[in-house]
Amino acid sequence: MLISVQALRALAAWTVVCHHFMQIFFDFKARGPVGQFFIDKGAVGVDVFFVISGLVIFLSTESKALPPARFLLYRLFRIVPAYWLYTLLMALLVLFARPMLPDQTVDWAHFLASLLFIPAQNPGGYGIYPTLNVGWTLNYEMLFYVLFACALVFRWQVRLLVVAALLFSVCQAFGWLNEFYRSDIVYEFLLGIGIGVLYRRGWIGAGLWLPLLAMGAAMMAIYHLAPAPRLLNWGVPSAVLVMACMALERYVERNRVMKWLGDCSYSVYLMHVLVLSVGGFIARRYGINPYLMFVICALAIGVGSWLSYEWVEKRSYQWLKARIEGEPMRAPVENLSRQKY
Repeated sequence: MLISVQALRALAAWTVVCHHFMQIFFDFKARGPVGQFFIDKGAVGVDVFFVISGLVIFLSTESKALPPARFLLYRLFRIVPAYWLYTLLMALLVLFARPMLPDQTVDWAHFLASLLFIPAQNPGGYGIYPTLNVGWTLNYEMLFYVLFACALVFRWQVRLLVVAALLFSVCQAFGWLNEFYRSDIVYEFLLGIGIGVLYRRGWIGAGLWLPLLAMGAAMMAIYHLAPAPRLLNWGVPSAVLVMACMALERYVERNRVMKWLGDCSYSVYLMHVLVLSVGGFIARRYGINPYLMFVICALAIGVGSWLSYEWVEKRSYQWLKARIEGEPMRAPVENLSRQKY
């Protein structure tokens, strides 16, 4: 995976962290222009995730003869273990430390639906969210994986069209049953596939000033535009950011720190609400400055996400992959940066 895209993935993850910091610590009440920015625009990190996800899935499969069932297994191996772990931790936190999450409730039918990536109304009464709230994005991811698996039987040059047709048809059909699939954010995966097609055709060249100008224009668009319609106002600028970063690859291609930050971004995304919820409770109870507590939480998330990536994500993926391929357990883990959410 391109280091520039890894860096953007990490930036997107930490933008979402700051967005939820403003929610958990300040109930989305601004404390200055920076705080207002993260309240209003921090959720755009999800749009960047979706564009990158479409790009990564396309690039990691376009030159491989990968059976659809094997593709889906690999995606499940990559996504599910960490998600199930943090979903379980969230449920336990709600059950045994309720004051930290007073608005949360665990309903076992809903908990099971969360584990199975079935969108359902949260028993807390605040919308269609799984037990681990940030997991709502993975419900879209799983739908995208299933449809992309169907498109693998076609040559890579037409997969964008095939996935687009399937995604539109399924979302229109599911939309009658569950309003969750009516959101246009789901089509941002197509932007990532489109970028992958352009990249493979050699139409995204290296540069400096033009990509920097494009990044500036994209960020200005995100700053000034409302999040609706999301595909147009946040999805397209996110796609521009991804392409601009790819054009800057030669300037960061040896940066190991950026690669490490990108590697840990999935665990950052999954665990940060847990850490911030505990930190917010402690800060309120003992009168600790919220910004000092945020620094402590950020350090905990950073260290925890690295441990999670090394000991949960990598090892579970290696173990599960070995089970279906008959590989020895000591076989080296493939580059998970190509397999990440």
